[in-house]
Amino acid sequence: MRMATIRMLHHYVGLLIAPSVLFFALTGAYQLFSLHEAHGDYKPAPIIEKLGMMHKDQKFELKPHRAPPPAAVKPATPAQPKEEGKEKAPPVHIMALKFLFLAVALGLAGSTAFGVYIGVSHARRRAVSWALLAVGVIVPVVIAALPF
Repeated sequence: MRMATIRMLHHYVGLLIAPSVLFFALTGAYQLFSLHEAHGDYKPAPIIEKLGMMHKDQKFELKPHRAPPPAAVKPATPAQPKEEGKEKAPPVHIMALKFLFLAVALGLAGSTAFGVYIGVSHARRRAVSWALLAVGVIVPVVIAALPF
């Protein structure tokens, strides 16, 4: 296969999958810190929850919120005061890894966005490039909207 053919295939496939790459990079970035789930006093916006469900479970719907079962709630004892809303902080090495992965996700999203810009502005066949980008957006949205 000639290098020009490989370059053209890379260009077209890249534009087709770029919207999904951006979606997964950005939704994965906020999932690193559990921003897609309610915990403590934090409640994410419904669209954030829905996008998180799309990323994890391929469903664009809200997860039903359930209260913890009564057996899981233990009364506070005098020896152990009840700490409301305080969660144990993860170890430093886990937080460092989360921030590294956040940087990778943002780098992937930025690089993909630059690639899309280059792909649609410097291509010989701009109409084909825009069409592939549109298909890459529309097809996943339509499939996700189908009632199953």
